[in-house]
Amino acid sequence: MTASKSTAYPARMAAMLLTGHGGTDQLVYKTDVPVPELGPGEVLVKVTATAKNNTDRKAREGLYPTKDKGEVTSFQMGGSATLTFPRIQGADIAGHVVAVGEGVSEARIGQRGLLDFNLYADQRRDINLTPDYYGHGADGGFAEYVALPSDQFYEVQNPELADAELAAMGMCSYQTALHMLRVAGVQAGERVLVTGASGGVGTALIQLCRIIGAIPYALSQQDKAEALLKLGAEAVLDRNKMDDFTGQIKQLTGNKPIDAVMDLVGGEMTDLFIDSMIFDMKARTTYPRLSIAGASGGNLSEIMWTRIYLYQVQIFGVSHGTREEAEQLIDWIRGGQLKPVLHATFKLSELHQAEDYFVQRGSNYLGKIVIVPDSEWETHGKPFSLN
Repeated sequence: MTASKSTAYPARMAAMLLTGHGGTDQLVYKTDVPVPELGPGEVLVKVTATAKNNTDRKAREGLYPTKDKGEVTSFQMGGSATLTFPRIQGADIAGHVVAVGEGVSEARIGQRGLLDFNLYADQRRDINLTPDYYGHGADGGFAEYVALPSDQFYEVQNPELADAELAAMGMCSYQTALHMLRVAGVQAGERVLVTGASGGVGTALIQLCRIIGAIPYALSQQDKAEALLKLGAEAVLDRNKMDDFTGQIKQLTGNKPIDAVMDLVGGEMTDLFIDSMIFDMKARTTYPRLSIAGASGGNLSEIMWTRIYLYQVQIFGVSHGTREEAEQLIDWIRGGQLKPVLHATFKLSELHQAEDYFVQRGSNYLGKIVIVPDSEWETHGKPFSLN
């Protein structure tokens, strides 16, 4: 290892290890895990906060089938599974550089930053065809230290943002949201339906719509309506009241169809979302667009293909984003145009409780859960805890 360091760091660390597919019992907390060694072009980051994403749970449970709906598997877009065990999960990492590898300036030591979570297959900036990520194909941030590519760990000074708040704006949600909008070609003035609006990607979509001048309509539980309106939603539709969904849309938009749907729900609701875009094709000036990046309401949707091709509905599948989009998001974060939606922090040793809380989240849940190493808890976690 070729590295410089500002202060000494230990040889061992605490980390939560995923030991196999299954329940939270597959997560094992250990305090004697080796601190990762640095390779050329890498930085060693002392982790202060890592946002939890739904993909952590789905990867743990093996919920990424692509052929057999009952298959237990993980991301395999590159041709083979990259999730091996034990694995340290956690993609949206904030922390401070404590050492640098060969070829990295020592000026980076001490910088606070946020990770672009992607494991890119190449250096292309505009496309990402075989998505994988830190916490899945390589160890992530549910630990005290992590080795990361220097060019993907972006310095973010912004003293108004606590480390936990910075992690809450991690790329897993925000980059996915931006890619959903960009592949669908969403423009200023267009009406956008955001489903699953209270989660990390949903809250990111609402903010990003406003940045580019689009008009977001949120679908969520009504007890979260006030917070979503404050975040920037034009209106909030009740997910528990889907009868005459098109009629509800007409009432909110003045009988104008939704231009594009950003769908994180799927399941039996997909057809209703398509309805919201095609009820008056003469009123449209662009094709109906359905951008999909989740299936919280079910992994299977029954759709008449005649509805798709006769109404010329364009469907975009979105997994991760690109280097260009990561750079754009960092610029917006540095410029204060994006705001964190941090729900609560949990200690790293309490990740099991955090996972259970995420699955069973109730009416007060909005935004991101952030995991903080126990050794950093008093400074970076306690101010945002539920207690």
